[in-house]
Amino acid sequence: MADAALEAPHGLKASPWGLVVALGVTQIIGWGSLYYAIALLIQPLSIAVASDQATVVGAFSVAMLVAGLSSSVIGSLIDRYGGRWVMSLGSLLSSALLAALTQVHSVPALYLIWMGLGLAMAATLYDPAFAVLGQVFQDKQRQAITVLTLFGGFASTIFWPLTQALVTAQGWQQTLWALAAINLLVCVPLHWLLVPRPTPVLGVAFKPNGQPARSTTSLRQVLRDPSFYGLCAAFAGNALVFSAMSVHLITLLNRQGLSLVQAAWIGACIGPMQVLGRVLESVFLHHLQPSRVGMLAMWLLPMSLVLLAALPTQLLGYAGFALLYGMSNGVMTIVRGALPAELYGREHYGAVNGAMSMPVLMAKAAGPMVASMLLATTRSPQTLLAALAALGMVCAALFSLMAMRRGAAVWSSHAPSTPQEV
Repeated sequence: MADAALEAPHGLKASPWGLVVALGVTQIIGWGSLYYAIALLIQPLSIAVASDQATVVGAFSVAMLVAGLSSSVIGSLIDRYGGRWVMSLGSLLSSALLAALTQVHSVPALYLIWMGLGLAMAATLYDPAFAVLGQVFQDKQRQAITVLTLFGGFASTIFWPLTQALVTAQGWQQTLWALAAINLLVCVPLHWLLVPRPTPVLGVAFKPNGQPARSTTSLRQVLRDPSFYGLCAAFAGNALVFSAMSVHLITLLNRQGLSLVQAAWIGACIGPMQVLGRVLESVFLHHLQPSRVGMLAMWLLPMSLVLLAALPTQLLGYAGFALLYGMSNGVMTIVRGALPAELYGREHYGAVNGAMSMPVLMAKAAGPMVASMLLATTRSPQTLLAALAALGMVCAALFSLMAMRRGAAVWSSHAPSTPQEV
């Protein structure tokens, strides 16, 4: 399947790996304009709506909440109708709302627009792209996800300096117009022209020898599986730690004695380490089930935080933290995309993956606020790091237990597939 040319709309032909490249470009733009650019627009938006910066950050958190709540519905739509309409409309909505953001003058309007952008995120970022790759690549989905996330890893590298340059040269409103235009002129055509029509797939899991095995797991059955909720809790806690650290890392490093310049350099190392983790996973760990790789990646996170809390003054120790932390984050993105197919099959992948994404996106929204409250209460970076490391350990242990439990049920099931539950 993944070696043949795809029949895209309007008679266009696209190779499967050409589709990955196209989706890689749209992921860079989507993450860059909808997720990373906001960090450089908080101040001007707070001035525009005559409020404080926390209000703007709150609007972004609401967007993440909406993305989480709508992710399962979006996944179900892709299961039924494919990703062309969903992702094209998502990019069109992104463009329209980024343009509308230039005219915002009140807090209610700001929150309303960001609620819409949350829906656009759910329709355009990793989860819908993973669902499309599952339909196209089937048992090679994991390799395709790995390549796609290598593209996504450059979103902040490209869009932070690009957005800053545009804001400095043209102002924040013109910057938003430019971001809207990029989504309209690049993402909409790529999604519309190159994402193929939906391809029927069987609900596939994997036997211990790596061969496909039929699965009869529907979304309703998944929601009756206690292991699913354990996995969701582990993913959510892991995401909360990462999102908390992404906002507070520079502050924590500064309070540990690093200068702001040194702290910024350590933070800048994390992105390349994410890419390195994904490359190493592809080269050395591709033969392992995603659940096994996930166990390793989960444990790397608390290890990195323990290292950070007990660091000597040498910068080499901080580089070790960036290595472990970045690799864990990079590999977890792949695991999150590949695990639903491994444990629950492919036919309902979009809906199951969306349901699993819901608590993750909510945790990402809550993480910075939870960390801020703890830091304000204790006034101790070490206490915050200890709390996050403890949460990371609990999540790693829970993930390991639930993945082995669910995996044992999958590996022991060799019965032929029966009609799928709707």
